[in-house]
Amino acid sequence: MSDHPIETLMKTAMESIKQMVDVNTIVGDPVETPDGSVIMPVSRVTCGFAAGGANFQPDRQREGQGALPFGGGSGGGVSVQPVGFLVVGHNQVRLLPVDGNPVVDRLIDLAPTLIDRFQGMIRREPVTS
Repeated sequence: MSDHPIETLMKTAMESIKQMVDVNTIVGDPVETPDGSVIMPVSRVTCGFAAGGANFQPDRQREGQGALPFGGGSGGGVSVQPVGFLVVGHNQVRLLPVDGNPVVDRLIDLAPTLIDRFQGMIRREPVTS
């Protein structure tokens, strides 16, 4: 028994989406900077797909002439949104987001250093009652 026409529609659409999206779409090619750091773009990929079809009743004149006529269609889409850049270098790995609040991101990065400084200040002060 041969494939149903809807299977052919679905396979064609899925193969097209597969050709558009690969791992290099999500994590881009690395770029080395003059200071030796490596930067890789990171993206979010969203795919959508739909297919449908129907067999139609044959005309009364065609009864007994084989398979029912088929009509259908399929479609798909891909959305690629940049998320940020992965920076590897200087004994650390950082994700620099494309959107967001840079002040808050910087404060989060500095939080461990600030906590260490506050703890050092507290240890140096004598306890008074």
